[in-house]
Amino acid sequence: MTTDRISQHPSSAAPLLPLRRQLLAALIASPSIPALAQFRVEVTGVGLTQLPIAIAPFRGEAQSPQKIAAIVQADLERSGQFRAIDATGAALDETARPDVALWRQKSADSLATGSVTRLADGRFDVRFRLWDVVKGQDLGGQSFVVTQGDLRLVSHRIADFIYEKLTGERGIFSTRIAYVTKTGPRYSLWVADADGENAQSALSSPEPIISPAWSPNGGQLAYVSFESRKPVVYVHDVATGRRRLIANFRGSNSAPAWAPDGRTLAVTLSRDGGSQLYTIDANGGEPRRLMQSSGIDTEPVFSGDGRSIFFVSDRGGAPQIYKVGASGGNAERVTFTGTYNISPSVSPDGRWLAYISRVGGAFKLHVMDLSTGTVNAVTDTTADENPSFAPNSRLIVYATQHQGREALMTTTLDGKIKARLAGQAGDIREPDWGPFQKQ
Repeated sequence: MTTDRISQHPSSAAPLLPLRRQLLAALIASPSIPALAQFRVEVTGVGLTQLPIAIAPFRGEAQSPQKIAAIVQADLERSGQFRAIDATGAALDETARPDVALWRQKSADSLATGSVTRLADGRFDVRFRLWDVVKGQDLGGQSFVVTQGDLRLVSHRIADFIYEKLTGERGIFSTRIAYVTKTGPRYSLWVADADGENAQSALSSPEPIISPAWSPNGGQLAYVSFESRKPVVYVHDVATGRRRLIANFRGSNSAPAWAPDGRTLAVTLSRDGGSQLYTIDANGGEPRRLMQSSGIDTEPVFSGDGRSIFFVSDRGGAPQIYKVGASGGNAERVTFTGTYNISPSVSPDGRWLAYISRVGGAFKLHVMDLSTGTVNAVTDTTADENPSFAPNSRLIVYATQHQGREALMTTTLDGKIKARLAGQAGDIREPDWGPFQKQ
């Protein structure tokens, strides 16, 4: 997140970890590893109440550059809410009425069918239909005419439709994530689909880029750049590539976090001495200090209702998570389990707090129920960092080291279903999950 982190991994950690976690030391040089922007999704684990669904191969998708049924199935499995029923060999499309008795025998509760057709102008006509196999009901469908470049987005939107029809909650598959890679001496900020595919470079620099944070409308990313040899906060327009300088005060400028209304950012500044929390207009201007603290306050994040800011402070002697009113006031300690807790992320629905806790030298993702204070560790990895909630509060994306490699992972809140979004090699860090896309 910033150089004013209150923590550090062991010396074997990846190059970006010291940037995010080291408090008052210089950047640490480390051998670079080639990074890939494209990911492979691997889903592991079994949930307790998964909905069995069959996604039949879309008619015509053998001639399509994207295998839509496979993308939809991977999305639904990654959510932890669905279990795939084998539909290999099914010859169905959106116009066919399926033999529901057959699919009941296969233990499917629902079935999706569809087709993809290449049109004369090069675009693709994609259609699908969803069936309730148990009740024998047609649950509706959609049709799209899109360019080849939008076939993945259409697949994610189909998954969103299915997810919402069958769970009653909005799907998050057509949302986006941002993350940072280091390839040789260059750092890159990427914007990708929620499954990690279709990555587009938003920025590349020979100096570190850290702490990307999506604006509430999904159109902008705040981040910290070291291109002027010190941490400075920018806001970047994703569509145009234009950016504006937000904070370049004396000392360190870091850890940007958006207020839910998109008009304000919380930042960590050392302009008046130690690292302290401020709010600043999203167009820049004079910052407003939130508190007076003799400790180090950093990593601010707004609650979903915008009334509170959660942050990390060592004011009690060791890093713990606190919260304060969005306009300032007295801070209230939030974490009491463990002696070293950092990197807070609050679910959009306000129910959950995800954070990283150091346990016996290992950094592990934990989730707290904010209504009860109950805390659960949800990973078995040892180098987790930077959790970020999906906009429906059902999944968390985080960075870690898995089987000796850098990886982005998603997990359900109970840790039962995980998906690895991983390249073949590389330093892949700093994930932030964007908001719902405009419909």
